[in-house]
Amino acid sequence: MKIRKAVFPVAGLGTRVLPATKAMPKEMLTIVDKPLIQYVVDEAKEAGIEHFVFVTGRNKGVIEDHFDRMFELDTTLAARGKKTEQDILARDQPEAGAMSFTRQQAPLGLGHAVWCARDIVGDEPFAVVLPDELVLNTPGCLKQMIDAAEKLGGKSNLLAVEAVPDDLTHQYGICGVGKRLAKNMFEVDGMVEKPPKGTAPSNLSITGRYILQPEIFKILETQERGAGNEIQLTDAMKALAKTQKFYGVEFEGERHDCGSKSGFLRANIAYGMARAELRDGLRAEMKKYLEE
Repeated sequence: MKIRKAVFPVAGLGTRVLPATKAMPKEMLTIVDKPLIQYVVDEAKEAGIEHFVFVTGRNKGVIEDHFDRMFELDTTLAARGKKTEQDILARDQPEAGAMSFTRQQAPLGLGHAVWCARDIVGDEPFAVVLPDELVLNTPGCLKQMIDAAEKLGGKSNLLAVEAVPDDLTHQYGICGVGKRLAKNMFEVDGMVEKPPKGTAPSNLSITGRYILQPEIFKILETQERGAGNEIQLTDAMKALAKTQKFYGVEFEGERHDCGSKSGFLRANIAYGMARAELRDGLRAEMKKYLEE
């Protein structure tokens, strides 16, 4: 079945980048000239996603506003002959009915956030995209995963994974590596969240892109709280792995954790350098600061 829907958990408080997120959702922080949430929605569009499901919380209404039309702005731009700016807004405008918003009314973890989308997703496979993780690459990370899922067929669950230093594996969710199906894809042989130092089954960390089968919802419905007293998606995936296959996809691209201050700054530099019209000026400014 075609993967048509993607779930974006956007209810988090963004405490790692306070005070910037005191009044603004972290998903609306800008990388160069676009908010984080726009980058991941664009990635999903490129992958063929047709329906975008946002699991929100309090003070997140600006995300919904961002994807709505602003008639006053459109009128002002038209009156001033700002066609380039109008075209940019029109490009980012979703089709009517393509976006749904539901509330996660308590901070009970990623697994709970995904479960909140159950009625909108329905009985079909879907993607989960964490908005504070960007992957700089063409094609995007999610398209690479969906292409892999279509080749596998059947009830396949996929995880985007990347190698991390061995001495940092205790900071990540790590998957075990089973049978290799291709250079960049393998059967997942177990998952463990933040294993103690020296016990990780591999150095491949589970990142912020997933393709899951709808049976995960039934498991999440009764999932007990795990680490951090939250309903963990990893725990539910481990339960689903008893009856369905999970595959790891080592994606191409440079991952940026924009939920941390250093990662956010790094992403701005990387995405700025990827823009031909900004590259030379940005390089000159960075050289100046390095010399000083």
